[in-house]
Amino acid sequence: MALPIEQYGLIGDTHTAALVGSDGSIDWLCVPRFDSPACFASLLGTKENGFWDLAPTGEVRSTHRRYRPGSLVLETTFETAAGSARMIDFMPIRRNHPRIVRVVEGIQGTVTMRTRFASRFDYGHTRPWARRDGTVLHVAAGPDALILRSDVQMHKREERHVAEFSVGADERVSFVLGWHRSFEEPPPPIDPIVELAETETWWREWSRRSTYSGGWADEVERSLITLKALTYEPTGGIVAAATTSLPEFLGGVRNWDYRYCWLRDASLSLDALMAAGYVEEAVSWRDWVLRAVAGEPEDIQIMYGIRGERRLDEYELGWLRGYERSRPVRIGNAASGQLQLDVYGEVIDALYKARHLGMAPARHAHRIQQRIIEWLAANWQQPDDGLWEVRGPRRHFVHSKVMAWVVVDRAVRMLQETGRGDEDEAKALGALRDAIHEEVCREGYDAERNTFTQYYGSTQLDASLLLIPQVGFLPPDDPRVVGTVDAIQRELVRDGFVMRYIPDEDAADGLPPGEGAFLACSFWLAQDLAMLGRVDEARELFERLLALRTDLGLYAEEYDQANQRLIGNFPQAFTHLALISTAIALSDAKAGGTEADAREAAATT
Repeated sequence: MALPIEQYGLIGDTHTAALVGSDGSIDWLCVPRFDSPACFASLLGTKENGFWDLAPTGEVRSTHRRYRPGSLVLETTFETAAGSARMIDFMPIRRNHPRIVRVVEGIQGTVTMRTRFASRFDYGHTRPWARRDGTVLHVAAGPDALILRSDVQMHKREERHVAEFSVGADERVSFVLGWHRSFEEPPPPIDPIVELAETETWWREWSRRSTYSGGWADEVERSLITLKALTYEPTGGIVAAATTSLPEFLGGVRNWDYRYCWLRDASLSLDALMAAGYVEEAVSWRDWVLRAVAGEPEDIQIMYGIRGERRLDEYELGWLRGYERSRPVRIGNAASGQLQLDVYGEVIDALYKARHLGMAPARHAHRIQQRIIEWLAANWQQPDDGLWEVRGPRRHFVHSKVMAWVVVDRAVRMLQETGRGDEDEAKALGALRDAIHEEVCREGYDAERNTFTQYYGSTQLDASLLLIPQVGFLPPDDPRVVGTVDAIQRELVRDGFVMRYIPDEDAADGLPPGEGAFLACSFWLAQDLAMLGRVDEARELFERLLALRTDLGLYAEEYDQANQRLIGNFPQAFTHLALISTAIALSDAKAGGTEADAREAAATT
């Protein structure tokens, strides 16, 4: 059985990533890319679906984990009756082949260790052929092959390859696992200790580029490193998470594949990366967005593959029982074919911000903007599937209409700032902006309860309404914004954290009830509270959210209040992005300061 999600650590090489449990087991690895089939898939099944563990044979009295400062090099220290040993896990920054390096160091006494290696290709379905050549193990099936080089001899035992060894103080035993195509030569050997030094140096140099100097430097640094680890370096695309099908409700069906790139992350990513001084990464992400959305505006998707692929056909893996029996396990994501009007706002807002943040103009950006604006002007009144990718009927979601307003608002601003276009075009866009604004305030606002609602005519609330002041649709001191924030605090906060909406029988998502608190929404509430001048309240919520991080500083998508544990895909880029933007907003907002000071500081994000 897989561990609780919060007991996993992330290692990666900016092309793919692996999850390492606190028990020393690697239970998830997709190679050679984030979205490739897994060769270790016990996270979503059983040990029969592939794993690689490394841990003491005897009773472990205590385990301590940490990342080496400023890096993605993971250390796990095991304390036993016989002594203590440190396990170091990392993936060297990619050159030609993905590799995982595991080094065991003796600290005190003599510790007997055991490793068990069982790879299963195609998401745990295919048992490969294996052969040993001294201390080198070769496994292959179909197009995939792995080569495991180690300092100890592996032996086959019950469809696994195992070894036991001892380490004393200052002794080291190393393992290097590499992937290659089965019809090509394997990668050459590497020196694991040299690679350790080079990998740690690479991450530390990257981390030192950060310009964030606020009050939560450690938390922001870890979130930035996590975002970098979730970035596919060849294209600049940022995957939503390293996993698929980790449930939003234990035992439920809300299990989605998040190993793709969402346009909804575009504007927030640019803000976070540029605010922290990572211009190169921000430009790469902006350029990925432009390449991905190229084509007809009506064909823009809410998500794409890491190289900009459009076909993300969804299917189920019947042989995997799911994380804690949460089925089905899904590969691909059918939501890629949904209509979500908000993504047009995300794209245009990202391009607008890119210009204001000082990025060099991108080729064809203006043409893409014009095509999107023209299409949106003719289609904004359509119902859509909404930000949360509901699988029920399309509705007139308020957040979608607000983001349609963002498209036109940013277009008007760009005309004013650049002097492009004529007076008639500016008047037409201004009239359209006013028309969208008027309709949303008329149809999406419940005057009796003094709150905006999830969709036109609904009584349901939605946490996405917290974004209304953050995108500038209404000022934060507007009574309708204040009323909406208060209503969300009354009706969507459960045990101190914000639900996206209440997923009951009356909800619009077309799925069975049940999910945890969506962590990004709680960060949004903290930002709104800061904008309202309620800074102490915002900081209190922010600190509660920080307490939910794992011991390694990582977040999943949601928090299960009943079971007090993280749930959903892991680690989740959207949550870490929200942490960064909230930290930036609060860093300049002084407790006890004036409402205007707090609002100005929060609005700068």
